[in-house]
Amino acid sequence: MNENESQEIRIEEILGEGNLNVSYESLELYRSYLQKNLSFPCDLTGREDFLWEELYVFGPGDKNEYAELKKTKPSYTDTYTFMSFDDQVDDKDGLMIKVKRLSDHIQFVLPLADLKVIDNTSRNHQLVHDYAVWFVNY
Repeated sequence: MNENESQEIRIEEILGEGNLNVSYESLELYRSYLQKNLSFPCDLTGREDFLWEELYVFGPGDKNEYAELKKTKPSYTDTYTFMSFDDQVDDKDGLMIKVKRLSDHIQFVLPLADLKVIDNTSRNHQLVHDYAVWFVNY
């Protein structure tokens, strides 16, 4: 069995066999599962650049302006600690979580699918990765 098949089996154990489509109900099921199974503390960083950063990372955006904006906006290069789930759930952004940036303790609400667990060896890493793959692909 390859990793994709194993991952799909893990996700079906959470959502039910054949119930892989992203919906409000499946997001609620996934949130409930993660709330019971994630362990804390849990440090995260960006999976890839956040939408607002594309102009600066891949486009012609000014590097000095980018550095200034990163002081008040969350960046994919930052390290965050997972504080709690937000009540907000929708099909576009998925599960939202409250995080605190470690460098300056500013708090943000970010989509969980945009983040990854820093400790690759922790169970949290697999849980969050499975969620992100499911949310993006189904």
